[in-house]
Amino acid sequence: MRDHYAQLGVTPDASADVIKAAYRKKAAQYHPDRNPSADAAARFREVQEAYEVLSDTVRRTDYDDNRRRSLLADPLETARGIFGDFLERILRDAKV
Repeated sequence: MRDHYAQLGVTPDASADVIKAAYRKKAAQYHPDRNPSADAAARFREVQEAYEVLSDTVRRTDYDDNRRRSLLADPLETARGIFGDFLERILRDAKV
């Protein structure tokens, strides 16, 4: 699993504006028309994919959930966070 945040050079708590600015910078850096490197096109596609996921709130939420499940540094704390988010969504949806 690729770390989209690392590809754009931002932290997981970055705002949409920060992500967009980082994407534009990386896209300009790796654009095949501006970068003669042999791997520029592949790197450009990776940056595009990262931005597509992180700029869409639903896809970003799913990615973050999957990322937390995959990176279990502290399993108990991760489980508490996932369960807390789940309960929060249920309670929020129940109020609607």
